[in-house]
Amino acid sequence: MAIGATIHTFDIQVADVDRGVYEDLTLRVARHPSETDLFMVTRILAYCLEYEEGIAFSAGVSTTDEPAVLVRDLTGAITAWIEIGAPDAQRLHFGSKLAERTAVYTHRDPGKLFAAWEGKTIHEADRIVVRAFDPRLIEALAAAVDRRNTMTVSLTEGQLYVDLNGASLSGEILTRSIA
Repeated sequence: MAIGATIHTFDIQVADVDRGVYEDLTLRVARHPSETDLFMVTRILAYCLEYEEGIAFSAGVSTTDEPAVLVRDLTGAITAWIEIGAPDAQRLHFGSKLAERTAVYTHRDPGKLFAAWEGKTIHEADRIVVRAFDPRLIEALAAAVDRRNTMTVSLTEGQLYVDLNGASLSGEILTRSIA
């Protein structure tokens, strides 16, 4: 018998001072058995830091033609393509052609990502933003995740502050474009 997804609930207060976004969110996050805790935490942080009207998680690993997080306008068109982890160049090329805005959030070594994309064709690569979290921050957050979670996420001047179930952590976000 196949193992199903584990459902995690997050009550999150987002204060993104850099963008002027302040929201209270309740997210039910399905973590597929093949998804690591590190990937899930990165996916949740990306959702919080990209929050806007129309944002949603995709259907998951069964949906290969969508990113982990996306934003749709009122017509259903994808306006933001948000990848998590280490997407390949072809996937970024596809997403960049489809959406007005493309971003990558990763907990992996950004140098290895940029090396993998070097010399590859990526539509409007100079407009794609990569945001890399400190892996130690993501590991500590993953260790604090429970089935029911209370979380605050604050971003100011590129510095991320997160409180997850009483664990207070912070770290810088490395931000740069592909090209």
